[in-house]
Amino acid sequence: MKNSLSFAIGLLSAAMSGMALAAEVPGSCAVEWTPAALSQVLKDMPKADTQRGKVLHSSMFCASCHGVAGESLSTNWPSLNGQRAEYTYKMLLDYQSGLRFEDAKSSMMKVEAELLTKQDMADLAAFYAAQPLPVAAHVASVPTDKLIRKGDVASLVTPCASCHGLHGQGGINETPALAGLPREYFIRSMENFSNGSRHNDGVQAMRAFAKPLTREQISALADYYAPVADK
Repeated sequence: MKNSLSFAIGLLSAAMSGMALAAEVPGSCAVEWTPAALSQVLKDMPKADTQRGKVLHSSMFCASCHGVAGESLSTNWPSLNGQRAEYTYKMLLDYQSGLRFEDAKSSMMKVEAELLTKQDMADLAAFYAAQPLPVAAHVASVPTDKLIRKGDVASLVTPCASCHGLHGQGGINETPALAGLPREYFIRSMENFSNGSRHNDGVQAMRAFAKPLTREQISALADYYAPVADK
């Protein structure tokens, strides 16, 4: 218990130091992914141990932000339960390298990721992927939001479902599930993609998608994918 408490205090202290320095650190000095490089990294992802991932989730205090099994109870942090393993693995690599560092909130995840090996990342990703994806009834039925089904031809916005699945369950490889993401986290992520402060999306796909969206459209999408308790 004493060792766990010391670890938690040390982690928090390091994260706070990172937050204090966030204003001095550019968004990222890391090289952005090329499709070929990312494809190879995902192909080389270590064979995962779900049970070991569960142990890491506990020992690394991931539950303090992301819930007992990845089901975030805060609108500030994403839910990870049911998330595609490839996406979670890539996000941890991006935090570790600094490619994902859109604001001071990223400091905690960067500190966490720097403590992980690629095997750790794969195991954690597998643990979250093994949990049920929280898909609300309206998401599980035929989507009712036009942006999800048809996109917006006038703004050259492609349908969300074309990449993230008809029910927000995620697509292939690193394309994430959107179902169950807390409303405020979803909005903040889209705004960060839109203004360019988050730039860890392959071939700038999400930046291109988010940029033409209005605040009202982003809010409507957030409402659609968010868990019922978050509305």
